[in-house]
Amino acid sequence: MISIIIPTYNEKANIPLLVNRIRGALNGETYEVIFVDDSTDDTPRVLEKIHKQYPEFRFIHRNEEKGLATAVILGFEAARGDILAVMDADLQHPPELLTEMLTLIQRGADLVLPSRFVNGGGDKGLRIHRKLISKGARLIAQLGLRRVRKVTDPMSGFFMLRRHVIRGIEWNPIGWKILLEILVKGNYMEVVEVPYEFQERYADESKMSVQQQLHYLRHVYRLIVNSPEDRRLFLFLLIGMSGVLVNLIAFETFYSIAKFSALWSGFCSALIAMTSNFILNDTFTWPGDKQGLALIRYLKYVLISTVGIGINLLTLYLLHSRLGVNALASNLLGILVATGWNFGMNSIWTWREDLRHVRI
Repeated sequence: MISIIIPTYNEKANIPLLVNRIRGALNGETYEVIFVDDSTDDTPRVLEKIHKQYPEFRFIHRNEEKGLATAVILGFEAARGDILAVMDADLQHPPELLTEMLTLIQRGADLVLPSRFVNGGGDKGLRIHRKLISKGARLIAQLGLRRVRKVTDPMSGFFMLRRHVIRGIEWNPIGWKILLEILVKGNYMEVVEVPYEFQERYADESKMSVQQQLHYLRHVYRLIVNSPEDRRLFLFLLIGMSGVLVNLIAFETFYSIAKFSALWSGFCSALIAMTSNFILNDTFTWPGDKQGLALIRYLKYVLISTVGIGINLLTLYLLHSRLGVNALASNLLGILVATGWNFGMNSIWTWREDLRHVRI
């Protein structure tokens, strides 16, 4: 059985047409539709009437609790199917796509995501300011959350998955983007994206608000903080910045107080900063079980950092001296490339991070 969860809030004008389109799309399939309703208008009466006519369409009305994410979780808990789908009630998600999504799940996909941003998709149903907000939100999620980066449309409220994907998840829902939490915490290997055209709203008004956007930012922050694999990069960058301060203090001490030469002061201060960074990363960024002796990890870290310096200088040379790019910009790009090298190589060699892969 496939269970389709549809959160609703004052969608009475859309629901009858949505029901007809779902029935047409899933004709011959075994399914149920669960509306989780927070409405303050006559939507519950419409849902009651539909349930009496079509028992496979049932609903849960909430008076106390609100929120799209918690509504979806309640729908998951009430669902009887082994295959779960989530979609909006405003007809911007075409129900006709459910059959293609179901076929992909039956062929072995763990999670199917209709996307506006793969070849054949589009977002004509969004006004220009909503497109800008959506793009900014996607970038924030993809920069901060590692498992989200290979998905083109992580902001979608339209998806289908096998029940095992969400088994054991400790939910911490805020706001309206439950898919982000599933992508970060879910148990899946194969994700398939299919193109779809995001439709214009048929009736009633959009529920988007500034408060919803603030909830989204809080949600991304919490997912980063609670995800060791995402938290590592930010800790690594913060420790790297602390190393700059340590380097400056050490250089001033050696050069002005100990009267070392500038070259020796630079060498000693760089070594101290590198050692400080290693100790902090070994303690906080990769706090789990350690591979081998601390001295071996330290030597690996120093070697990787030394190569990173070379990568920085090589990038600076190629961009500035060969291609004529501004020196400051070239150096900044060199630092970014070297930082990526340092973090990646330390993850897989110095601390041998157990990486989880997602096939798309």
